[in-house]
Amino acid sequence: MKINRRTLLQGAGLTTLSLLSPSLLSAQKSGDKILVVVELSGGNDGLNSFVPYGDDAYYKHRPTIGIDASDLLKIDDHFGLNPGMLGLHRLWQDGQVAVVHGCGYEQPSYSHFTSMAYWHTGVPHRGDEFGWLGRVADQLNPQYRDNMLINVANRQSLAVKSKVHTPVVFDDPERFQRHAWMDANQETESSPEHAHNKNHAFLRSVDQSAQASSVLIRNAWTKYSTDVDYGIAPMDLPKVAACISAGLPTQLYHVSFRNNSFDTHVQQPALHRRLLSYACDGLHGFVRDLERLGLSDRVAILVYSEFGRRVPENANLGTDHGSANDMWVIGAGVDGGHYGELPSLTNLVDGDNLAHTADFRQVYATMVQDWLKADASSVLHGEFATLPLFI
Repeated sequence: MKINRRTLLQGAGLTTLSLLSPSLLSAQKSGDKILVVVELSGGNDGLNSFVPYGDDAYYKHRPTIGIDASDLLKIDDHFGLNPGMLGLHRLWQDGQVAVVHGCGYEQPSYSHFTSMAYWHTGVPHRGDEFGWLGRVADQLNPQYRDNMLINVANRQSLAVKSKVHTPVVFDDPERFQRHAWMDANQETESSPEHAHNKNHAFLRSVDQSAQASSVLIRNAWTKYSTDVDYGIAPMDLPKVAACISAGLPTQLYHVSFRNNSFDTHVQQPALHRRLLSYACDGLHGFVRDLERLGLSDRVAILVYSEFGRRVPENANLGTDHGSANDMWVIGAGVDGGHYGELPSLTNLVDGDNLAHTADFRQVYATMVQDWLKADASSVLHGEFATLPLFI
């Protein structure tokens, strides 16, 4: 059922006041680092994003959909960006983009659902009940703290599932909802059978926390305004900027370019260019907005996709599910440039796929260890070498 603002404020009670006082102020004073994770769902084609125009094998594999060198936004004598990536190109020129080539894992899955689960948990082939960002939150704060994780989406990502913390999940800041069971609980909350019911107490505390968080986020969104251009499809990044600007104690955000948009099996070139323009304009706007707010030094952005695309083009002038892919790390604190070993375009594996040259968990470990200053080995259930991505 929908609930109005008055009901939210009444239901939140002292919980809202407690969130507005010590936790927000301490977060603003401490200057905790913030990680914003952006998912390009569907499997972004890394070879037509950071295009290796200096390698003749690229054009042999993609005689039709390969992007001509003259059309690229060149960044060096080997790589150029897809012409739709003007926003990212501007950030690259500012030294604020690091690209890690060849990211993947052993025995890759080509299923969207399985691959997403592997990337969301950071545990390929083994599985984990909790997401990698959820485990990061548990490392940063072993005791529960409201608003530690925010997932802007219409449903919760496995990436933010935590053992200790309850992530705040919302789509439209103006429309928070709750299920009907809470109304039944409210009607009977003072009855004798609920007086010492631990399950009931837990549900009530979750409800109060959710209502308090909804008030904070709605207030943050109401007060937020910007003249920065985020483009046509900003991937919910203005909502993240509003929360950061309001001083919420959130250190971990997850957003997505939704609906498997990057699953470009058919007639890829024009569609892929348009999708990349939307994504990169949104990322550029977000970075510029953080600069406007004076908060750019606190925020790093990690961009990933659940897999890359197969190297050769298919008969439908698209690309099929592949393996290794690029990951992007963006921000004022990033030491921009290329990282990792370039995968070979001639020594392909497993049905014309790139052999991965870096475990994607190395990038996760770098974000956890070097940016957030948490124990990456505990989060990732193993040791993974970090990369020198930060200044």
